[in-house]
Amino acid sequence: MTAQDNHAPATQVDGVVDWLTNGTRDERFIDNIFAQMSIRLQQAGIPLKRATLHVQINHPQWLGARMIWSDGMTGAEIARVDYDVRERSEYIGSPANEIHDGAAEVRERLEQDSSLGRKHALYNEMRTLGLTDYVAWPLYHTLGKRHIVTFATDRPGGFDPAHIAALKKVLPVLALVSEIRIKNRLARTLLETYVGSHAGELILAGATRRGTGTTVRAAIMICDLRDFTKISDNWPRDDVIDLLNDYFDAMSEPIARHGGEILKFIGDGLLAIFPLHEPDACANLLHAVTEARQAMTALNERNRATSRAPLNYGIGVHVGDVMYGNIGSTSRLDFTVIGPAVNMASRLEALTKQLGRTVLLSRDFAELVEEKFELEHVGKHEVRGFSDPIELFAYHG
Repeated sequence: MTAQDNHAPATQVDGVVDWLTNGTRDERFIDNIFAQMSIRLQQAGIPLKRATLHVQINHPQWLGARMIWSDGMTGAEIARVDYDVRERSEYIGSPANEIHDGAAEVRERLEQDSSLGRKHALYNEMRTLGLTDYVAWPLYHTLGKRHIVTFATDRPGGFDPAHIAALKKVLPVLALVSEIRIKNRLARTLLETYVGSHAGELILAGATRRGTGTTVRAAIMICDLRDFTKISDNWPRDDVIDLLNDYFDAMSEPIARHGGEILKFIGDGLLAIFPLHEPDACANLLHAVTEARQAMTALNERNRATSRAPLNYGIGVHVGDVMYGNIGSTSRLDFTVIGPAVNMASRLEALTKQLGRTVLLSRDFAELVEEKFELEHVGKHEVRGFSDPIELFAYHG
């Protein structure tokens, strides 16, 4: 053991602990903190070559994330982990598997004969990288939540007891610091998932008082699935859920891709807006409609192959000022848009079936896009709730 090794656990690692406690308050992202911590551990005399942090997150698409830092890196690489990872060989028998099954520590001396050690591809990969020792520990968060942190070295002989003691000294503080960031990220993810990214940012910024909001000029799009009551009455429950998810994927992904924000799903319908602070908002809405139509055509072809009836839908589009904010009871709020412009889009969607058109646009919206898109004029029609007939256009793109 060198003189530097002797001093690291007693003195220099205390500096890393102090930095985690007091020096990371303004750092939002745990991956940046983790990379800086690893570098500081090196500077404190720990012969660290590689470190990883594995966290579980409540995301609709991913089970969690894995952050990897290696010697020479200034940041950490982040990889998303799929929900089905626990069924794959990369997980089965891995250190993560052991930790999740209750192990308090996984230590593997990589210099020893590989036939005498644990059998998993990860250990062979680390040996190939020249690593000599590896240790994994659970990182305990509140209410029994367990994440995983690992450290590896290429030092001949591996980590000595002083190094292990120093690393363990860091764990409780890393747990506290990481839990704060992960829960902040979780709150943001849940809000983005359930109310949309823009509304989520406003809520996190403090827009939580009933009646607070702002006036936004936007293009409004309302989409509804045809004959859903008949489908839900006659199809098995799980098939209905799969159908709705496929339908919403086909509609939602183009909306998000072109800058729209879905504010809510209402049964088999959705409400989305394209704020006009973006100069091409109206054109982007129609590009999204075009791509959604293509996605629905592909979905219907897949459904036809499994003897399912094709899905039909209607879309109403209008443009105008909407009130965007908190509406609801004293204890249960909805962050949404209301106003005559929203009502108009809803009425146009209802008219699509009556007029035999998939997409109906108001004159106000059509005027903003008619030079760039081919529209069909379908005349003036009575719209429920509005005193004067409304001039309508259909879009077939």
